[in-house]
Amino acid sequence: MNPSTIILFILLAIPVLIAMLYNSLVRLRNAVAASWRQIDVQLTRRHDLIPNLVEAVKGYMQFERDTLTQVVEARNQAISATSQAARMSAENQLTAGLGRLLAVVERYPELKADQNVLRLQEELTTTENQIAFARQAYNDLVMQLNTRLQSFPTSLVARRFGFTEAEYFKPPPGEEAVPQVSLSLGAGRP
Repeated sequence: MNPSTIILFILLAIPVLIAMLYNSLVRLRNAVAASWRQIDVQLTRRHDLIPNLVEAVKGYMQFERDTLTQVVEARNQAISATSQAARMSAENQLTAGLGRLLAVVERYPELKADQNVLRLQEELTTTENQIAFARQAYNDLVMQLNTRLQSFPTSLVARRFGFTEAEYFKPPPGEEAVPQVSLSLGAGRP
């Protein structure tokens, strides 16, 4: 092979390589965005369930108005968040508020027996599981994108075309640690 052919081949291969790297980054960026939209669908479903749950339990919970108010306010903040980072933060606050609300519901036997509350609780639990699954899928794609953006030679193309790293959807405060489970038996048991 003659040297001019090799140089010509290299000169033709470089734009092809750049185009391939660019297209792979676009695919990953779009996959991250689509994955966020899946989370958004589940979050919207949760937002729609909350007023029904609050309405169902507020008659029973005369002394728990602060908890209900906090959940409603957290929902409103999540709905009105203007950036993805603000939305993630607001959603984490809402998740914490819902956890407190469901813990309070457990203290009211008549609430635990109410079929409407039970149905709403089940729907909310299902939605929370779907949010967790969607969040995991989103974070996996964010990791792939961020790794690609940091890897050579893709990092050169990414920097040139303005690609930026995506932000992980972190769990709400308190969910980072593994919950402690006590298996001790009660008094009088063998």
